[in-house]
Amino acid sequence: SFCNGGVSRKVSFHYEIFCLLSFNHINFFRINELQELLKEDNINFKLFRKQCFRGVPDDSGLRPLCWKLLLNYLPPNRKQWKEVLRSKRDLYKQFIDEMVVAPKDGRTDCPRIDVTMDDHPLSINPDSKWQTFFKDNEVLLQIDKDVRRLCPDISFFQQATDFPCQEIVCGPDSDSIRLHNRVQYTALSAGTVERKGIGMNKVSYTVRKAQEDYAVLSSGQEAHWEVVERILFIYAKLNPGQSYVQGMNEIIGPIYYLFATDADSDWREYAEADTFFCFTGLMSEIRDFFIKTLDESEMGINGLMNRLMRKLKECDPQVWNRLKNQELEPPFYSFRWLTLLLSQEFDLPDILRIWDSLFADENRFEFLIYVCTAMIVLLRENLLSGDFPCNLKLLQNFPSMDVHIVLDCAVQLALSCSLSS
Repeated sequence: SFCNGGVSRKVSFHYEIFCLLSFNHINFFRINELQELLKEDNINFKLFRKQCFRGVPDDSGLRPLCWKLLLNYLPPNRKQWKEVLRSKRDLYKQFIDEMVVAPKDGRTDCPRIDVTMDDHPLSINPDSKWQTFFKDNEVLLQIDKDVRRLCPDISFFQQATDFPCQEIVCGPDSDSIRLHNRVQYTALSAGTVERKGIGMNKVSYTVRKAQEDYAVLSSGQEAHWEVVERILFIYAKLNPGQSYVQGMNEIIGPIYYLFATDADSDWREYAEADTFFCFTGLMSEIRDFFIKTLDESEMGINGLMNRLMRKLKECDPQVWNRLKNQELEPPFYSFRWLTLLLSQEFDLPDILRIWDSLFADENRFEFLIYVCTAMIVLLRENLLSGDFPCNLKLLQNFPSMDVHIVLDCAVQLALSCSLSS
């Protein structure tokens, strides 16, 4: 039996080596195919999407560029890239100058000279500079709180960026124009803040100042979370109808992380501007998930959850019936899955892989429905045998699982549904 065990272990070892070599061989050709596609003057976007849908190899260094294309920041025509990048990055610098650097008063978003005698903190005039200040401060409070806890499992966002915004860290008023220093904590006299989109209607918390949360960086340095805070603040200022909604920080986090860790320093230097436009493009496609007035519409989050349940019923009626009989409603677990594009259910490397497929999907987020369906189907044995509390806990805390198993299952479900239709 010892010999048989030794032979078995030897065969297993050789099989693992074979699989590893095969994987590296396949990976090499996939990287080569992507590189050749990206060299074309006019990229074959249909073929490019297909390659990215299978996953951009982690060791290729191509994912940041691929996402810029998939999120429509860069056009398929390579000859246009230089001008597009120049104009977009110049525009973002202008946004910083106008919305972050230009204000001279640490309490208001305008130079002191613009505040007239008729303008005061109690003014009800919608054009009041003080009204602007109060609105900005409310938004900043939530953004500041959210960005400080981005990806808590890694220290990246607390580390200093190699490319801080010079106008802010080196300017004469650098302390007053840093957004986290402009947050007025006294505005939170009550312990609750109404949330517009994600989760419960009210949330209680105690705000702590920056120096109580993290060690202060050296003069002239800027943490990655400060960069993300600035991007979200500018986005909120440019989109007053929607502003900032809690949960957007979880969407922007992986995008900024990817761009800010690009191996090419020429790209990494402009991670902030590139992230802003890619995030803005992505939000233009999923913003309905964050607008409360659209919750009940087919385009809103409830419509999306209903589509997920219809797909589950089609793919696994037994599991669907089990959840229905237990009254385990979709909002209890899938609300977060769908609105945050699964960013809270998997580790960061797995999120990047999932988003390769989501961004490359021609129908964009149709594949998200299949991924979520696959997640439920893969838990069918546990769900069919578990009671309500166990099943709720299981779905709210999706177990660690090889992301490729989830994606393969999602693809199989999509194929079977297309064949049956």
